[in-house]
Amino acid sequence: MDKVLKGIVAIIFILAFVGFGMVIKAEENTPAMVSAVSFMVNVAYFLLILVVAVTIALSLLSLIKNPSALKKTIAGLVILAVILGVSYVLAGNGKVLGSDGHTLLEAGNVSKWSEAGLNFSLALLLIGGVFFVLDLLKGLVKS
Repeated sequence: MDKVLKGIVAIIFILAFVGFGMVIKAEENTPAMVSAVSFMVNVAYFLLILVVAVTIALSLLSLIKNPSALKKTIAGLVILAVILGVSYVLAGNGKVLGSDGHTLLEAGNVSKWSEAGLNFSLALLLIGGVFFVLDLLKGLVKS
């Protein structure tokens, strides 16, 4: 496995080196520069997809091998879904205005999801803050 990983890293290094060379050789605002940048973006995009796929696959494999961790993960996802549901129910669906008074989003489903996302983030921030303070207090009491 270690040799496979070293081979993958070597291939990535070679692709990055080739792309870097293409960027250095190309002059500004030329088709060669566009081609070089496009190549580098495609390599980065491919690597991102590869890393995400491998991470998800290994995480799922780990969860399948450990049923207690799977139960905890499902419980966590259910809690997040409940918080998201409450955030969606509490969200309004009015139009969203910018700081200058212009309409950014018309009233409707998109604005409702936008506010639901903000409510969800604020709820997670509040919950995380409460647990942080409780952990801090617990540490102070122990010492």
